[in-house]
Amino acid sequence: MGLNEAPLLFNFEVESSENFTYIPMSVRFNLDRFGLRISLAQWQMLPLEDRKLLARFPVEDDAEIEPNFDHALFEMLRTHANVEPEWFTPDEAPAWRDTASVPQSVERQAKLAGLAGPSAARWAELEPFKRYVLAKLSRKQEINHDFIPAMKEFGAAG
Repeated sequence: MGLNEAPLLFNFEVESSENFTYIPMSVRFNLDRFGLRISLAQWQMLPLEDRKLLARFPVEDDAEIEPNFDHALFEMLRTHANVEPEWFTPDEAPAWRDTASVPQSVERQAKLAGLAGPSAARWAELEPFKRYVLAKLSRKQEINHDFIPAMKEFGAAG
């Protein structure tokens, strides 16, 4: 599978990423998928075109589909920041992969936002990447400013 023609950004991210100043969800997904962690400062050391290129990698839930994201990231960071990403062991069974029940963090975030969370049926219908995004946006105890726009964009508000 090749690169997408354009960087993958949801509508709610266009403004919040501030022209790739912040790490887009597609890049966050691939970082988590490959078990890599970079800081915002490291991300911002990369030239804009490299950041856009990283956002063009596919967001399939199978690390074998596109094995070059990690290689590209390593090369870019070595070249432009003289650093390497930090490694971690990816969660083998993250809550967003479970289509049978909505993660508690998503339900909590919806409640904080004054929204009805997605029904179990709606959660199961969401594409895996969208489930990942909602789970990622809901991982902290306080309200995430992108959660409501993401829920609306995905048609996930109950």
